[in-house]
Amino acid sequence: MKKIETDRLLLRNFSKADSQALLEYLANPRVNCFLEDKVHTIEEAALKPQKRKKDDSFVAVCLKGSDYLIGEIFYLKEDPDTYSIGWHFNAQYEGKGYASESVKEFLGYLFTQKGARRVYAYVEEDNHKSQKLCEKLGMRKEGRFVEFISFTKYEYGTPKYENTLQYALLKKEWIKNTSFNEPEEKVSP
Repeated sequence: MKKIETDRLLLRNFSKADSQALLEYLANPRVNCFLEDKVHTIEEAALKPQKRKKDDSFVAVCLKGSDYLIGEIFYLKEDPDTYSIGWHFNAQYEGKGYASESVKEFLGYLFTQKGARRVYAYVEEDNHKSQKLCEKLGMRKEGRFVEFISFTKYEYGTPKYENTLQYALLKKEWIKNTSFNEPEEKVSP
């Protein structure tokens, strides 16, 4: 993936130098869907960027001045032109608009560079911050799946199924919304 710059952020492939920052937010995932990514040591965290640096579907979100990793955005392509997206950010950087800024730019990348026609996101029903982000980005809530998926278990060992919301945005909706017209991205090699 080519690097994408916003006013304050740099979106790029992962690098080995991201291990410590990755450990900061993967050591204690706040949302159950990231429990399988949980790491306990710097050695475990060092393996993640090694796998992700060759995979354009995982994008590191970094502070522009320092190139410090503060989160990630990821996608899964479904043929022919639909993308499922998600994000995971370090809680220390919440409330500064970084998630909104980076995901907005990433949507532009998917629609203009990857040929996406439709982008959707699954959000757990109790993850109010991600729901708010989806709405801020112009995504519409399409549905609620009751006991859709299990990422964890109750203390007595049975799966805990989560209610999940689906948000989506079509390219024609993205274009129509003037605040999401062609992204003002600066792409560097």
